[in-house]
This record gives sequence, C-alpha cells and structure tokens, in this order.
Amino acid sequence: MHKKHCLCCLFILLISLLISSCTNPNKNIPENAIVGYVKNEEGIVPNAVVRVQTSKNESNSDENGYFELLNISANDSVIITAWSEGHFIGWIEAIPSQEPITIQLTQYDTSDNPDYEWLPSEYHPGEGEHQGCAACHSNEGTQDTTLLPVDEWLMDAHSQSASNPRFITMYNGTDISGNQSSATRYANSRDYGKFPLPPDLTKPYYGPGYKLDFPNSDGNCAACHTPAASVNAPYGVNPTTVEGVAAEGIPCDFCHKISNVRLDPASQLPYKNMPGVLSFEFQRPPEGHQVFIGPLDDVAPGEDTYSPLQKESAFCAPCHQSEFWDTTIYNSYGEWLDSPYSDSDSGQTCQDCHMPSGGADHFALLEMGGLLRDPETIPSHKMLGVMDEAFMQDAISITVTASREGERISVQVDIFNDNTGHHIPSDSPLRHMILVVEAFDEHDQRLSQSSGPVVEDYAGIGDPAAGYYAGLPGKVFAKILKELWTDISPSGSYWNPTTIISDNRIPAMQTDSSTYTFSASDQGPISLKVQLFYRRAFIEIMDQKGWQVPDMLIAAEEMVIPEGSKGD
Repeated sequence: MHKKHCLCCLFILLISLLISSCTNPNKNIPENAIVGYVKNEEGIVPNAVVRVQTSKNESNSDENGYFELLNISANDSVIITAWSEGHFIGWIEAIPSQEPITIQLTQYDTSDNPDYEWLPSEYHPGEGEHQGCAACHSNEGTQDTTLLPVDEWLMDAHSQSASNPRFITMYNGTDISGNQSSATRYANSRDYGKFPLPPDLTKPYYGPGYKLDFPNSDGNCAACHTPAASVNAPYGVNPTTVEGVAAEGIPCDFCHKISNVRLDPASQLPYKNMPGVLSFEFQRPPEGHQVFIGPLDDVAPGEDTYSPLQKESAFCAPCHQSEFWDTTIYNSYGEWLDSPYSDSDSGQTCQDCHMPSGGADHFALLEMGGLLRDPETIPSHKMLGVMDEAFMQDAISITVTASREGERISVQVDIFNDNTGHHIPSDSPLRHMILVVEAFDEHDQRLSQSSGPVVEDYAGIGDPAAGYYAGLPGKVFAKILKELWTDISPSGSYWNPTTIISDNRIPAMQTDSSTYTFSASDQGPISLKVQLFYRRAFIEIMDQKGWQVPDMLIAAEEMVIPEGSKGD
C-alpha cells in the first residue's frame, strides 16, 4: 500500500508540473518583456487585447489568459492596458520583469438604463463629468489652438441638427422669420376618402412643412435630429421645441453610448420604419456608474470601453438610410454598401472620409490626464461634409474637351465620381448639382446652343447672375420626388407619399458624360466656361423659406479655342 501510495503521489506531482509548465511560463520570459495574465471576477480572460498604452505594441491573451509584450526598454515604467468585450478597459503600471503581472478587468452592466440623464457636450458649471465633455475635450479659452473633439464637433453639422434653420422651417412650414404657410387643404374622394390638395398660392406661402400636413403628430424626425430627447419616445417628440442637452443636436454622450446597430441580415440595411434611435442599441449605465464607448482600446483609467463599431460604416446607417412610405429617401449608407468602397479589403468606411485622422496629437487636455498619441489614431470630429468647400471640391474630377470644325464648337464634359463613397449628391433629396456650360465669342457674346441638354426649370427661371440657371446649356444631377396626391415636383415633403420620377446622380466610381454644340459664325477665338455648382435645396423652396445659402462652386474649367484650330 505504501508503494502504491508513493506512485500515486508521484503521478499527481507530474501532472501538477505539466499543468504548471503550460500555464506559468515564467522560466522562459524573454528579456525586455512584460508578461502576465488577464483576469476578471470569474477567472482568466482569453483573447483580450493587451497593449502598451498609446503604442502599437500589442498582444492577445491566450486560452490561459497569458500574454507577452516584447521590446520594452529595461527600466521603462509603462502603462499596460487590456480590453475584452463586456469589460471596462483595465490597466496596470509595470516594468520589464521576470515576474508576471495581472491585469484585472471589470465587467460592466450590459442592461440599458432608460432613466439615464445625458451629459452635456458644451461646458456647464458643475463638478466632474457634469461639467460637460468640453471640460476635458475642448481648448476653448486656452492659448492652445489645437482643435480637440468638442471644438471640432461645434463646427460640425451634427451639433446643429436641432437648430438648423432649414430643418426647423421645413418641419414647421415657416420661413426664417417665423411666418407660417396656411394649413394643408383637403378634399374627399368617394374611392379614397380624404386627400391633400396643392397649396393655395393666392395666399402668402412660405413653403411646405411637416406640421402643415400632420398638425397632430410629431413624426419621427426627432429620431435623428434630436436623438437624446427621442430615444425613449421616437414618435413623441417635437424636435424644434427640445431643451437642454437634447438641443445640442447629436451630443457627444449619445454617440459614445451606442453599443450596437440593428441591421437586417438579408439586406445589411436598417429595418423599414426604423430610422435613427429605433435602430440603435444603447449602453446607458445605472445610477452611480458610467460607461463611455470609444474607438480606442487603451483609454484608461476610467469607466471606458472599446467598440470596433465606432469605426465601421454601420454606425452611421440608422440616420443615413431610411424609407418613407416605401420610397427610399436617405440612402448614403446603402449607396456606400453597393459601391466598391464597402469592400472590406480595399474599401473605405464613412469614418475614413468624414472623420480623417492626422490632426491633433491628443484628444483630451494634457492637464486633465490627456495623453500624447500618434495623430493617425485620433479621428477628426469635424465630420467633413457639405459645409466644407475644400472637401466638396475634392469629391469629384471634371474633364472638359473641346473641338472646332468650321462654325461648329463641340464640348464634352466628363464628371468622374472618383473620391466619394456614395452617389453625389446624396442624402436629402433637396440637394443637387448644377452643371453650366457656356461659350462666348471674342466680343464676349454668348454663343447659341445648337444641341445638347439644358438646365431644367427647377434650377430657377430668371437671371443667371442671381443663380437662376434654367435654360442654359448644362444639366442638373438630382433625385427628383413627386408627391402622389398633389403632383408637386420636385418635392422636399417626403413625409408625404412620394415616388422617384428620376435620379441621375453619379454613383461612386462612375462617370457622367454630356456633349454640347454651339454655333460660331465668327471665326475669332472662342472662350469656354464650365462650372459645377452644389446647391443645398431647390431654389423655389429656398426663396419661399428665405434661406440665404449661396451655391458652392465645386469645379470649374475655362479654356480658349483659337481661331481655326482645335482646343485641348
């Protein structure tokens, strides 16, 4: 019995040594390395991302929770962070050693707290986080001219989504002075019942409005324009009357509480009738706790966590793809999805273009604990878009070729959508581009057009010098809606049933070509002027509303065709 007992003990010892050699690799720790384990309340945490904070030196914990970080200077004290899904980012200060360290992760409450009060983005008197994000993420009032996230956000349309005068006047049916159009008139059909009539233009008219057509409903506009107010009541908020944090438009805290986006697996688009907050899932913490979700996996200490969703186009889908009455209205996300840009290997995300990195080298004030980082890891919060002229001018390439044969001048214009990940223009169907092609003789007299397209009437009938380009050689790139009952077209009232009667916008990586001919009896030199304008809304609606938004010139070409020769 004694002999058997010894053999049994030996066997147990061998097994223990074998297990120890697998889970405790201290004997083979490399030089200039930090090794250790990632654990949580329940034990080991495999496949956690472990990093030397602010660096590219990273590793993943194995099935035993073990990790190694190499090439660390022998006497350097560094912060090591670790993150795993469902946990706050953990951290520990360490130096290279033969002793393993332990990074303890804390799981957070994954339920969503509907009673959570959103934090302000702009500075507010108070203490801690209730001072607003600007207390740590803005340089306003300092000598530092570096734009931090809140500084950039204030320059971004997302911070103005609740106060944008175009949105407010379209929602209320007013002009910018507050004058309101008459309520929508209705008639009755024996077959269909009540249906709307066109506006009575014998009375003062200040353009269309959601509240004119649906005075007893708030609609779902708030689901995107004031999401902090509507998250708990998507159809019960008038977005033009919100106050407090909700009036900040899309506040910082809102985006950094998004944990998931619900998409239809078949289409990879949001489900129908699920715009904005209806398609987001949130991680609003219980009282006494906090959670901030961001695109970096090493933000510590604090109640921060990482989500790859923050860097994926799907993050933008709920507010940039939606249908009304089964007609696709906003679709920049869907257009991106159908374009080469959505290729996971060679494409680009919405954030790559609209939130480019490379500006600041820190995103929080250094005196408030901010860290210096590689600028390429810090995305811009300016959200480049139609408010940025340089960004828009970089969106497309234009090529003009011209020739002269006797009295005939031929001009071809090619517009290549080579730098936009969706159709151009996109999103609001009010937006459109106007191409104007003009030819002048040596006396600066406009040549007569003999063939080719002309600018449509909805670009404005009147003085071209004032932006009314209808009838000039050229074309308009737009998605044109027609209201089913009133036949109004083009329409921006897509809260009513509409149909798309035309759509000649230019998809990503495609080219639009158009040709124009002019008659030139005079054999002198001919001057060509080609301009491409971006317009925020149809000029008739702009005039009705009093919107003073000038056209943006996003491309222009001028050339001279010499007498009796071919142009370049």
